[in-house]
Amino acid sequence: MERSLVLVKPDAMEKGLAGTIIGRLQGQGLKLVALRMLHLDEALAKKHYAVHAGKPFFDDLITFITSTPIVAAVFEGKDAVELIRKIMGSTDPAKAEADTIRGNFGTDIQRNAVHGSDSAENAEAEIRLFFTGDELFNY
Repeated sequence: MERSLVLVKPDAMEKGLAGTIIGRLQGQGLKLVALRMLHLDEALAKKHYAVHAGKPFFDDLITFITSTPIVAAVFEGKDAVELIRKIMGSTDPAKAEADTIRGNFGTDIQRNAVHGSDSAENAEAEIRLFFTGDELFNY
């Protein structure tokens, strides 16, 4: 089974959508295997978004993701990364289908409610940033 990291971003947290987002993912047959609420510090945020370092929006992204507590979760399932990305919708909420998380709750490319890993390889690395092995459950 494949695993993927999901982050409920500050804009969704401010709207009280963490439970709704987690429930939508579980409702599609994905198993929740890790969950925590945390306030990202700048160092962890920069590690997580290192691929965007040097881009014009990087500083704003770090300011945004560290602005409020977030929820970090790991979901498991067959082709979990692909399925989660489908449920989330396009990164740009204006291009996302209406019945997706970003289509329903996102307002722009940054304030798009949720992050999900973009590949199985990146999922493994992202999960290690947010969870230790004993925080990941098998059941």
